[in-house]
Amino acid sequence: MIFDKIHQFNFPTTIRFGAGAVKELPAYLAKHNLKAPLIVTDTTIAQLPFFKKIVEDLKAKGISVEVFNDIHKNPVKSDVYKGTDVWDATNRDSIIGIGGGAALDVARAIVLRVNHREDLFKYDDLIGGDIYVTNDVPHFITIPTTSGTGSEVGRSAIIADDETHQKKILFSPKLMAQIVFADPELTMDLPPFITAATGMDALTHNMEAYLAKNFHPMCDGIALEGISLIKDSLERATNNPDLESRSKMLMASMMGAIAFQKGLGVVHSLAHPLSSLLDTHHGLANAVNIPYGMQFNIAGFEDRFKKIARTLDLKDENGEAVVKYLFDLNTKVNIPHKLSDIGVKNEHIETLADLAFADFAHPNNPKPVSRADFKQLYLSAF
Repeated sequence: MIFDKIHQFNFPTTIRFGAGAVKELPAYLAKHNLKAPLIVTDTTIAQLPFFKKIVEDLKAKGISVEVFNDIHKNPVKSDVYKGTDVWDATNRDSIIGIGGGAALDVARAIVLRVNHREDLFKYDDLIGGDIYVTNDVPHFITIPTTSGTGSEVGRSAIIADDETHQKKILFSPKLMAQIVFADPELTMDLPPFITAATGMDALTHNMEAYLAKNFHPMCDGIALEGISLIKDSLERATNNPDLESRSKMLMASMMGAIAFQKGLGVVHSLAHPLSSLLDTHHGLANAVNIPYGMQFNIAGFEDRFKKIARTLDLKDENGEAVVKYLFDLNTKVNIPHKLSDIGVKNEHIETLADLAFADFAHPNNPKPVSRADFKQLYLSAF
């Protein structure tokens, strides 16, 4: 079995992948003469036994550890500023992000802010702010604990404005982790809901990346293999997890994040406003919306959907079969089919449509999406 030992990949950064990989962390820090990391995580993970074991192991090696976990489940600018204040007050020399997308996004944004102290959103990639990311950044290590965003291998952080709820992208090649410890054992105890929601997030990344309009055949190949891995493992990882299914999901999650440098699309633009306006879990928001977004994209892109259907081993090799597969998969992992089941009310639709149309993801959708299209998609899913 290939999942019972540690493998190394050097794409897009160094990845130590396999059961027990996180145990290499103390030796890695020592090798690089790092003695005082700031660990950024969320409040839930900070209480879990595996996290406490990581901290204990570091302290036993004489490493000074400071933990920052005061973050929202959908990160906002103030989270980053608070974390930077902890960095300033505690004389740290490196940053370790441990967790899912929220923790890793905040960790990466703190990495940026340490030596870039103008307003955080000056560095928003959507307005060309990446050109201002010119200074050195702290040594950065990521350790994923979910199989969803793949943020551990990313170069960007998505952070929302506290007041407007609009999401911004902080991007620079400097923000990629120097090393990733991808240990599927850390995901073994994830509850079924988080496994399902983050897994559908990974599937959304891979599907939208494959459909995105930009030319990037390498990302296309990665995305299709990511879809295949999820097809083989998400239901089992959710309902009857074992090391193989958890390992496949962790790999597929990283593959989705690599693939979506090609772009995302309509589903993410539907999902982002749910997270920023209603604090909906990002994976859940994608999961509910993906069948409707994929239905919207079929016409004109039948050949792409045929290849997705083949990857999913579907009898009918067409877009309608892919949409049915997505609804069925949501049922199997206990994800609802309607927005009304996750707290969306009719009075939210207009605001959601405004935010979705303003979102950064849909310009890379294979076909244009108007505000009227977004409103109709929300109504269809409602």
